Amino acid sequence: MTISVGEKLPDCKLKRASSEGPADTSTADYFAGRKVVLFGVPGAFTPTCSNSHLPGFVENRDAILAKGVDAIAVVSVNDHHVMAAWARFSGAEDKIDFIADGNAEFVDAMGLSLDASAAGMGRRSQRFSMIVDNGVVTAVNTGDKPGQAEITGAARILEQL
Repeated sequence: MTISVGEKLPDCKLKRASSEGPADTSTADYFAGRKVVLFGVPGAFTPTCSNSHLPGFVENRDAILAKGVDAIAVVSVNDHHVMAAWARFSGAEDKIDFIADGNAEFVDAMGLSLDASAAGMGRRSQRFSMIVDNGVVTAVNTGDKPGQAEITGAARILEQL
């Protein structure tokens, strides 16, 4: 079942990519006491994720933070090395937190995973976005068609803040 507004995020272990290397974190620690915009993508470096979804959040970062958001994070079912490389390549390393959910445990627990085996990609994250306040979901968006990041994009999040 997909996570809904009002529900607490599941507590899972993740790795946050940083310039100092991977940082172990848990969802309980990362989201505690702050408001975070979190968006999920099927894969780092994939066309829609790199050309539409991530850039929208980078371009709207200041406007999002001005609405009382403490951090913006992207999660993908990639390892922390790939997420760190994507952060550097995209120029968003110090603007967005890049979080690796290498085993899909977090997206599985939220009901937001997808089977992309037919495309040779295995288990991945659905494209989604959400607002999380102190670990509780206050808005969640899913349902983009393949190749699109409109329902889950930064403009939609700005409307919800």
